Amino acid sequence: MGEGGDKWGPLWITPRSPDSHSSERRGEFVFLGRYTHAIDDKGRLAIPARFREAFDGQGVLTRGIDRCLTLYPMASWRPLAEKVSALSISDPDARAFRRMVFAEASVVEFDRQGRILIPPELRAYAGLEREAIVVGVHSYIEIWSPEGWAAQTELLAAEGASIAQRLASLI
Repeated sequence: MGEGGDKWGPLWITPRSPDSHSSERRGEFVFLGRYTHAIDDKGRLAIPARFREAFDGQGVLTRGIDRCLTLYPMASWRPLAEKVSALSISDPDARAFRRMVFAEASVVEFDRQGRILIPPELRAYAGLEREAIVVGVHSYIEIWSPEGWAAQTELLAAEGASIAQRLASLI
């Protein structure tokens, strides 16, 4: 078992409908766990094998909100892109958010070793150099610099209980 949750991998949540007679795998892919991977000299990062099945060879990589990167399978990207696109263009915050999500987004292909090429501008944005922390966050993956992830871990240790209390009504 590797660092921070390598024993946990993807999970398929399969809703059953009364009229479903198919044995096909249906449902939503859920990303769980944390992995540490090297970034090579060309800027390629291996995505954990347990996560790759959800991507069908490609995904969308873009800026995350907290100075990390987010990697979405197409099935998760499309609904998000539709919601962001539906925001009013007359609202300055909505325009800024659209730019944040779409301006740096790129479709990434997985190579035979399960690696993606992270564009230099996205590596710079997230502070990625030689190592990355790959974190499953339910419907997408976050890619952090070790320093950025350490700061998040400290934040959660210090404020986790109060964050949970503030959001308790949502659970």
